[in-house]
Amino acid sequence: MKTETHLAEDAIALLKKLIAQPSFSREEEGTAYILEEYFRERNIPFSRLMNNVWAKNAHFDKAKPTVLLNSHHDTVKPNASYSRDPFAPTVEDDKLYGLGSNDAGGPLVALLAAFTHFYYRPDLPFNLVLAATAEEEVSGKHGIEALLPKLPKLDFGIVGEPTSLDLAVAEKGLLVLDCYAYGKPGHAARDEGENAITKALIDMQWFAEYEFAKVSDTLGKMKMSLTVIEAGTQHNVVPDRCKMTVDVRVTDAYTLDETLEIIKENVSCEVVPRSVRLNSSGVSKEHPVWLVAKEMGLHCYGSPTLSDQALMPFETVKFGPGDSARSHSADEFIHLSQIREGVDKYVELLERMKMHFESGVLA
Repeated sequence: MKTETHLAEDAIALLKKLIAQPSFSREEEGTAYILEEYFRERNIPFSRLMNNVWAKNAHFDKAKPTVLLNSHHDTVKPNASYSRDPFAPTVEDDKLYGLGSNDAGGPLVALLAAFTHFYYRPDLPFNLVLAATAEEEVSGKHGIEALLPKLPKLDFGIVGEPTSLDLAVAEKGLLVLDCYAYGKPGHAARDEGENAITKALIDMQWFAEYEFAKVSDTLGKMKMSLTVIEAGTQHNVVPDRCKMTVDVRVTDAYTLDETLEIIKENVSCEVVPRSVRLNSSGVSKEHPVWLVAKEMGLHCYGSPTLSDQALMPFETVKFGPGDSARSHSADEFIHLSQIREGVDKYVELLERMKMHFESGVLA
């Protein structure tokens, strides 16, 4: 299925502009203005909340269900291994280099092209809302979370992220835990004090070895990783405090609260979650998007990486051009051919959803 070629070429031109404008998380003003200009040039009314820019299709009807098309325009900061100017959009062969080209500029501009393709269509049995949002890379509170209450009621979401045009039908949630083991200080030369590191080792072993009983059909096992340890002030003092940071990737088999309760029951350290906002997400096996995926021959999988799906209290999928393995990498790039294919795939997915609505399957 091929859409108008100029939409894909416009998308690539837009991506080059976005790459050239730094847009670190919480500093996305410049790219927000570029996105505003995209809508102005096409006479598409839009709204802006902080650095979130969104629009509705021309024939929006409150009586119809609404599909959200969402991706983010913020980026991480370039890592030290960059050998190129991260803000210079450079094309070599089929590759467009630049910070944010893959995560998530390519998916964002492809979604914008698909939204533009459908914008004036009077025959859609559902509404479309396009939201280009901020602060995704830091799970910030001024991104999609702040915008959702301002949007119409949403029934389904397509989140644009680099999935190699496979369909992520589920995504793991995240708990970041700061865990504290306490002891008593003492001189290292004498048999005194209570070593907090020694106490913490027991809990470290539990985090490394424990397996949760329930396994998700789409996301597999839960995963806990000890990622940071902080203890001690000098070599001759027995430490009275040891802090451990644990990254917990939570499947749909458990809620965040259930996960937290299990952990607290099994360790002796104090457990303090940084947030209980970032839930697992996805679509149920009964959702008709599975039919569409089968018709399109899409590989469906459960994603271990986090996106703004975690903040969406409705069924969602993650789908887009680019490769997740290149996210946050040095000399980030995306294939131009995959952006073009991404536009076509987004359009095809929505067209097939339209057909199922009209046949009553999705009504």
